[in-house]
Amino acid sequence: MKPVFGMGQAWSCIVMSAFAIVILSVIGALFKSGHHSMMGSTEDPKDGAAVAATVFGAVIVYALFLVGCSFQAFLHIRDNRRGAITLS
Repeated sequence: MKPVFGMGQAWSCIVMSAFAIVILSVIGALFKSGHHSMMGSTEDPKDGAAVAATVFGAVIVYALFLVGCSFQAFLHIRDNRRGAITLS
């Protein structure tokens, strides 16, 4: 198989997805626990569990991005080991 995206794009996607997973997981956990920083104001949502479920859904999407981009990076590494010439 040949990679679809460039090496720089794959690694950028990996880094951004990893940070998004960490940050959104923390935000989701805060909503799920009903932490006062997320649920303490009158303008905040009333159902923290529903918001947490939506945020954790976004975490799953970013995890899929991470897997796909990691596969693209793996394909690049494999091609470089074979001595393939790439045009950058």
